[in-house]
Amino acid sequence: MSEIPPDPTMPSHVVLVPGFWLGAWAWDDVVHHLREQGLDPVALTLPGLETDHPDRGAVTLEDHVRAVEEAIAAAPPGTRTVLVAHSGAAVPATAALDRLVDEVAHVVWVDTAPVVDGYAMDPAAEGSEHPLSAQWDDELEQGSMRGLSEEQLATFRDRAVPQPAATLREQVSLHDDRRLDVPGTVVCTAFTSADYRSYAEQGAPFLAGLLEHRALRLVDLPTGHWPMWSEPQQLADLITARALGAVAGA
Repeated sequence: MSEIPPDPTMPSHVVLVPGFWLGAWAWDDVVHHLREQGLDPVALTLPGLETDHPDRGAVTLEDHVRAVEEAIAAAPPGTRTVLVAHSGAAVPATAALDRLVDEVAHVVWVDTAPVVDGYAMDPAAEGSEHPLSAQWDDELEQGSMRGLSEEQLATFRDRAVPQPAATLREQVSLHDDRRLDVPGTVVCTAFTSADYRSYAEQGAPFLAGLLEHRALRLVDLPTGHWPMWSEPQQLADLITARALGAVAGA
């Protein structure tokens, strides 16, 4: 079967991957704005992040990578994917990009960055689950929740589910260096783009990919760590611009 060439008249396939503790619901406000702008995004609930999952301890990083791969592979014929990854979703998103580099037109890294080969979020993570409660106080004190209303904070606490712990401690395996040339936008929210660059240069492991990838643009969207709730319209506008820009070859 011959490969179907990209159709320059079709918007890119947009895949939204939430960070820790969250399901597809976390993107609801962004999805609404994207649809108003003519896109048909797909928001994911990664394995183990369902509210009724029976055994989160059995969920692996590979399960998350495969879920992102499947969403990318489901792009309509003639389109490529704009992959949007928030926070800890950078790990499976980078791995999926590595495996399907020809199918991804652009990656939007939302208050996160592509990771490097061998990276693990927390190699010392113990047990089967990592609940939101383990980090809630720290996130509040560090200002990560800046911009969220009391109602949004309550919803976050009520709807968050424990993160499968294996997805923190397992290392990512990357093989295709062509991923380093896939265009990407790093949306800097809880910290500025200048901070991001500085922390990467100082050796912050989570930001090491900023020093490897060759086609990244850093943009500032001043708010907290969850802009899909605090600034959904602005985030959607940015994603839309990348989706349409990918069609135009920008």
